[in-house]
Amino acid sequence: MLNLDLSVFCQDTLSNEVVASCLGSGLDQTYLQWMLGAWGWTVAVSLSALALALVLGSIIGTMRTLPDHPGLVRLGNAWVELFRNIPLLVQVFLWYFVLPKVVPAMRDVPPFILVVCALGFFTSARVAEQVRSGIQALSRGQRYAGMAMGFTTVQNYRYVLLPMAYRIILPPLTSESMNIFKNSSVAFAVSIAELTQFAMQAGEETSRLIEIYLGVTVLYVITALAINRVMAFIEKKTRIPGFSAAGGGH
Repeated sequence: MLNLDLSVFCQDTLSNEVVASCLGSGLDQTYLQWMLGAWGWTVAVSLSALALALVLGSIIGTMRTLPDHPGLVRLGNAWVELFRNIPLLVQVFLWYFVLPKVVPAMRDVPPFILVVCALGFFTSARVAEQVRSGIQALSRGQRYAGMAMGFTTVQNYRYVLLPMAYRIILPPLTSESMNIFKNSSVAFAVSIAELTQFAMQAGEETSRLIEIYLGVTVLYVITALAINRVMAFIEKKTRIPGFSAAGGGH
């Protein structure tokens, strides 16, 4: 029978003695506090990288649908193929070890920023593909309607095409939002104190691997479910009545 000792989370990280409060007191820090702090770093990395991915992905995805700008289309295609075909962990190492050697000014950039860039650029390629698919799923009449109203290309995308496209791609964006949270675990490779690094180090210090990894797993699941519910709420509120992505609308 599995014998769990959850009191490990109430142990002081220095003395390994169980303290009265699992949230610590004074200068004491428990493993529960450490884990919650690591959770905060994981959320910070994930949200920052997601914001970067959405901005870059929207720009690159839009570039790939510009009919009169083949140069921008090729540039967008190159971006997507480059960043989605290099493993994420390799990209983290490139940002952390290689680029500071090539660009000396990057030597003072905090590891947090480097990981956010690596994760954000990697995910932006996936978001760009979804934005492209969403725009191309719209009927040509949507584009022509904007042109008939006298919109410029930028205005047409801003007011007509992108708002419709984002409603179509919300389900895959939900998956990407959950994936970026899980992929943030690569930050342990450059010593950012996120959940995976906490689990590895705390497990070694306490020898209670099952309890530590169980706690980390619970936090991952809670966060993923919260993201799913938030995205489902947004999808419900922004759904266009009677619109079918497959048929481009009724």
